[in-house]
Amino acid sequence: MIKTVKSLGLACTLLAASVSLYAKNNVVIMATGGTIAGAGASSTNSATYTAAKVPVETLINSVPQIKDLANVSGIQALQIASENITDKELLSLARQVNDLVKKPSVNGIVITHGSDTLEETAFFLNLVIHTDKPIVLVGSMRPSTALSADGPLNLYSAVALASSDEAKNKGVLVLMNDSIFAARDVTKGINIHTNAFVSQWGALGTVVEGKPYWFRNSIKRHTKASEFNIENIKGEQLPVVQIVYGSDSMKPDAYLAYAKAGARAIINAGTGNGSVAKYLVPTLQQLHNDNGIQIIRSSRVAQGFVLRNAEQPDDKYGWVAAHDLDPQKARILAALALTKTNDAKEIQRMFWEY
Repeated sequence: MIKTVKSLGLACTLLAASVSLYAKNNVVIMATGGTIAGAGASSTNSATYTAAKVPVETLINSVPQIKDLANVSGIQALQIASENITDKELLSLARQVNDLVKKPSVNGIVITHGSDTLEETAFFLNLVIHTDKPIVLVGSMRPSTALSADGPLNLYSAVALASSDEAKNKGVLVLMNDSIFAARDVTKGINIHTNAFVSQWGALGTVVEGKPYWFRNSIKRHTKASEFNIENIKGEQLPVVQIVYGSDSMKPDAYLAYAKAGARAIINAGTGNGSVAKYLVPTLQQLHNDNGIQIIRSSRVAQGFVLRNAEQPDDKYGWVAAHDLDPQKARILAALALTKTNDAKEIQRMFWEY
């Protein structure tokens, strides 16, 4: 009798292990619009189209193979072209994501998103969502109606990634054109080709035939290790942070106008090493010293990073160096930093750590 009970127990254990081995994870697809949900007038319209036309259920049904990868459900979180996203939409999306990751029944999330500001949304979520569950942003460069539309395969690969246990605790990810990128350093490098998204530090890995392959990790603070939390951010507006693009023959008017509009920080997308023309320095010093506006030196150059106290004496002026964050990522981090402090040294620490 004892042997029978033990045998039955062993059989049940093996059966449970077998079921667990083949059980599919539950992935929620959150649609926000963008090109991946776009439609053109004809199949040859790959650059001329209307974004955010196709609803989430149609997206899911257009790639039936994703149901072989995971138990998939859909939510229409937004329906918008991503260049129109403001703090209101960004915060709303983050709160929806935060609610979902708390559910034990949700193993991973895929967010379909327009490519124009996909990198900003990904970085924001990377900083404010405390979870180890995979969150994957995906888009496309061609609308769903185009010849050789890239959206279906991108979506398939994103679901494969979000349903993979190996993607846990790697921060928010971006899946485009078979490549897995860290939200922190991915950027849109070209606006007309399917290999549009790049990182100067390289991809984290790749997805081939529905299987992720990994080659590196992101070492900066993110998700569960972040000091920022969407649950602590109230309202529909972040502190106002604006970007001024550097060039020759600049005028101080843009900086002054942003100050008048209530900016609490200005990202100087400077030339080269985040350079600031000497004729602009008095204006920026005045804005910082008299108005308490943070001056953050980023660069318009796509690769490299801004060295602190090079080109300008940041310590002397009380300015912040954005390190390797591009102007749009610097804006996101600065806005979150300002929800906690207006101390330039503390904000600089955050730029080193994130």
